[in-house]
Amino acid sequence: MALRIYSLFSRTERSCREKRSEISVTRSRVSMDEDDVFEDTSSELTPLSAVADAFEELSALLKAKGFDYDLDLKTFCDACSLVSILFGCLGLAFKFAELEYVSKVSDLAEASESYGTLNSVLDFDKQNDTVRTQGSLSRNLRRVRQGLDLIRALFQNFLSSDDCYLKEAASTAYTKTCAPYHTWAVRTAVYAGMYALPTREQLLLKLNETDESAEREMVRYINASLPVIEYIDKLYTSRNISLDW
Repeated sequence: MALRIYSLFSRTERSCREKRSEISVTRSRVSMDEDDVFEDTSSELTPLSAVADAFEELSALLKAKGFDYDLDLKTFCDACSLVSILFGCLGLAFKFAELEYVSKVSDLAEASESYGTLNSVLDFDKQNDTVRTQGSLSRNLRRVRQGLDLIRALFQNFLSSDDCYLKEAASTAYTKTCAPYHTWAVRTAVYAGMYALPTREQLLLKLNETDESAEREMVRYINASLPVIEYIDKLYTSRNISLDW
């Protein structure tokens, strides 16, 4: 079973191996030019605290500037790139989600010099009727948003249960956030791979967190990521683009 599941991912993994490698080095964040909202952070941050910091700063920026603010694409990608390590800690079940997420963030980051902001991405694809086209930046942004929501839902489920196994928390999170948009083959592979999820204790070890510190950082991400997710959704709905894809 494990070999069959892995073979489903192997082609995608080969195609974005270099992108995953490039994103993995972004754990030290780039400061923003706008009002110095982002600050340099300590190299001793755990992966989870680095993610929480990044999204709290994004959330604070959006709250300060308002939801009509034109968010810088590179700033957004710098924060999103930190999330990739969290997918990597979840094992085979989320391999496809990890590969897809890393690839889409990398594509958006590469395009940041040309487009500048998230609004520019949507404007271009809306004008050219390519919002939902495979490989378009607007489609990539939609998939990144789903990845952020998947981690958010997983953290919520993780904190609401003392189960030492993550299968229920992960299955529920995936079903709610990503499964409706994946093919039958991908859904089948993901659900079958749930057996390979780390235990609660193993996940904490991978994240270099205790129960107490993990809860603190997960709550921070849960709260901070929601305004960012809502901001992305508004980019689509404000242009009369539905979110059912």
